[in-house]
Amino acid sequence: MNYLVKRILISLPTLLTISVVIFLILALAPGDPLSEFASNPNITQEVRENLRQSLGLDKPIYIRYFKWLFAFLQGNLGYSFSSRSPVFNLILQRLPNTLMIVGVAYFISVFMAIPLGLISAIKRYSFLDNIITIISFFGYSIPPFFSGLLLIIIFSVQLKWLPFIYDSNLEIINFATFFAQIKQSIMPIMVLSLYQTAILMRFMRSSVTEELSHDYVRTAYSKGLNSYQVVVNHIFRNALIPVITLIALDIPSIFTGALVTEQIFRIPGIGALLIDSIYRSDTPVIMAIAMIYGILIVIFNLIADLTYSWLDPRVKLH
Repeated sequence: MNYLVKRILISLPTLLTISVVIFLILALAPGDPLSEFASNPNITQEVRENLRQSLGLDKPIYIRYFKWLFAFLQGNLGYSFSSRSPVFNLILQRLPNTLMIVGVAYFISVFMAIPLGLISAIKRYSFLDNIITIISFFGYSIPPFFSGLLLIIIFSVQLKWLPFIYDSNLEIINFATFFAQIKQSIMPIMVLSLYQTAILMRFMRSSVTEELSHDYVRTAYSKGLNSYQVVVNHIFRNALIPVITLIALDIPSIFTGALVTEQIFRIPGIGALLIDSIYRSDTPVIMAIAMIYGILIVIFNLIADLTYSWLDPRVKLH
């Protein structure tokens, strides 16, 4: 309990510093939320100034920051400069699409990467290890934007099997619409799963390989334990510790979207919302997404630390 309180107390100034840095960068960056009105002859300078005042853009940076901070601490994420909609509602509208694609893709990646990485390490330099290594290098070396375009060319343009534009208005009311939802989700999930599986697989293989050379493994074999018992009861648990850290750092991305993939397949998720907000200099939306991501990073790092002591009783939390 003392460790938990200590970590939370350390995290608070860290998150505060992150918020200050992000707010200053956004405030000092070139771009104006009202730039889209500049070329509109029907909107006079006086109207633009009134809009600027209503959005609080006429105030000094430090006043704007403290107003945002106090509102954020009360659970108020503010209003979008461009749409004037509550930021919370905008995020809530996009979150299901992000969770549907990124969440499923990451679950598949973890489900495949951990056993494949384990098998690859145990069967080192075998034919199976070579095949797994080739696949992982292939997935890791090809960026998502290229693999996404490649899948679109093959399965949408040439074979015409799958749609390349994600229909966010699709409602699942029967088997036909459920099948349509699966079809439009296959390619973005494949792109994300391929890349993430390759990273986790290589990391898992490296971690298991390192454990295989330790003395406790030889001691376990000398006691008469079979390979299954040694791998499952000893090697696997210890090898998972660094992998858990990587997974914990990646999980927040499930809630903040996949920037490149959402742009390629036109998925209206959190990542697409963030990109659009950056183009429009929509500070409240950018700040909300960035802070949610920072908070999730802190939370899942803490969960990872607590998991260490469960995987390895020798790890003490102080």
